[in-house]
Amino acid sequence: MTKTTLRRNFLRGAAGVALAPGAATAIDFDKPTPGSENMTAYLNGEQVMVRWNNIALCSYRAHGSLKYPYFGPVNGPVSGASLTTESALPYPHHRGLWLGCEPLNGGDYWGDNDLAKGQVRSVGLTLGVASAKQVEILDRCEWVRAGVPSPMEDERRFVITMVDERRWTLDAELTLKARETVTITKAKHSLFAIRVAPELAPIYGGTLMNSEGGVGAEATYGKPARWCGYHGKRATHGRPVEGLAVMNHPGNPWQPCPWFTRDYGHLSPSPFAFSKEAWVLERGRAVTLRYRVVAHGGTPAEADLDGLYRVWAG
Repeated sequence: MTKTTLRRNFLRGAAGVALAPGAATAIDFDKPTPGSENMTAYLNGEQVMVRWNNIALCSYRAHGSLKYPYFGPVNGPVSGASLTTESALPYPHHRGLWLGCEPLNGGDYWGDNDLAKGQVRSVGLTLGVASAKQVEILDRCEWVRAGVPSPMEDERRFVITMVDERRWTLDAELTLKARETVTITKAKHSLFAIRVAPELAPIYGGTLMNSEGGVGAEATYGKPARWCGYHGKRATHGRPVEGLAVMNHPGNPWQPCPWFTRDYGHLSPSPFAFSKEAWVLERGRAVTLRYRVVAHGGTPAEADLDGLYRVWAG
């Protein structure tokens, strides 16, 4: 009897199905449940779960108790393990993949120790268009703080696409609308950000790299780049190499945009840590930001991040 047959028999037995001695099951447990093939999404209250062939790919969490909505886990296409961390030292308030800012009009929409100081609250989570290889997630959020008018709201559109068996992408389109005049002074905690799983971070043996060939925080911090990301061997069976990269669209403001990077696994394409003057978004005005996140097997060169960027940005 093969190992596959043994596994199938064990699963059927665990399910309470009687088996004749030596019999093999007629159910193929190595295939997804009929109707679950390709890309599927499940909206459950304040959370969306996205699957590929019935295996978890990522989750968008938007519960009202959170500091901000975020993606987590964000699973690797080879290992199936999350490329992001739910919480890790230092700075355990970092959550996967998120949008936030501190300070903004005197509020903190970044650190999760006190929601009264600022919160990005989801008020309109829905699923959009879906196809065999793509899912769209739509959300509207209000930036709120106790005792003051809401300074801003945002509209979010995320498109998750399976490129091939070793690469999938998350395209983010984020429109920020000022309800009050928004002022952001010098801020290292700002905008679209990721916190990767520890083994991808340089302090644990991973590699931080940007599109211009810079390696490590010293060579990427404050430097403009088309993309920046982490990759390394996973702490899973076989130790496959996987990575997570963020791409900054050339149509975004603040070009060329410097990157905020850290060797412990956090990065953000944001100008505010390097700004000499406050940035102001007048009441009633809006700005749209676009980013692409790539979850990939292999190194950035093997995943052809430059090619993915050209197609997306072009």
